[in-house]
Amino acid sequence: MPRDRVRELLDAVLADTAEGRDDMARRAYASPFHFSRQVRLGTYESPVALRRRVILERAAWRIGQGESVTEVALSEGYDTVEGFSRAFSRAYGRPPSSARELTTYWLPAPNGIHFHPPMSLWVDAPEKTGTSMEPSILLVHHDVDDTRYLLELAGKVSAQDFTRPMLPRHVVLSFDGPEESIAAVLDNIVWSKEIWLASIDGCDTPARTGRDVATLVARHEAVVPRWLGAVSRISEEGRWGDVLIDALCDPPESFILGSVISHVLTFSAYRRQVLRRMLHSAGVAADDGDPIMWLHQRHQPAHERHEL
Repeated sequence: MPRDRVRELLDAVLADTAEGRDDMARRAYASPFHFSRQVRLGTYESPVALRRRVILERAAWRIGQGESVTEVALSEGYDTVEGFSRAFSRAYGRPPSSARELTTYWLPAPNGIHFHPPMSLWVDAPEKTGTSMEPSILLVHHDVDDTRYLLELAGKVSAQDFTRPMLPRHVVLSFDGPEESIAAVLDNIVWSKEIWLASIDGCDTPARTGRDVATLVARHEAVVPRWLGAVSRISEEGRWGDVLIDALCDPPESFILGSVISHVLTFSAYRRQVLRRMLHSAGVAADDGDPIMWLHQRHQPAHERHEL
């Protein structure tokens, strides 16, 4: 049978005796950097986040079956019951003592990877791991990967070129303001997902933190799992035609969910091509941003891929 590299990576991530990312990488016979990169490409989660989520799902199920919170917390690798309770409450919005009241122990995920009793893991692949051939899903995942790639390239640009106006008076959407620099364009790509997720989740306007490269990378990595999880839920539940009342608008406005996702993808695609032009002006070469080539690389064996 052909080698299933994603499954091998998952085995390394979820090994009961794994002790952090470096130990996971050792089990997968990879350097920590390439191990993390391969896991992200295959699952759209970092190894640590994936392991933490699946462990919490297993813990929720075990408590729901009648095991004590203390027994579960310590056997799942937490140093203290208090630390486990804080992690559980952040993930589920309720204390572990109420796990029996959960309608599902699965947490939002950007993939189809969950704890599934009596087996240790449910891997709904390949579609849920980002390789569905359905065009809208491909575009969602390509957007995320391409943005990550462009953020990496932006790190090679001088500080002066990163912030200097390269396209004077360039405006994509009037309410987003001028986007004359690499920093401004990248900021709006990330912000678009942050603000629309707040609307979808019914949250307050999120804090718009700095737009230096390191901060933008951190913001992007934080929003991606939530964004992919939201799109996955909308798709699986057939809610593309549902109406979103956006209370963050003044006055509030209504939008069809499918049009919201299309809006984000449309303007992100345009901005990413603008970024390529800007990066070229700053002396940094980028690829064409073609989804065909992106998908081709994803389907190559890991040892045959070249770094983007």
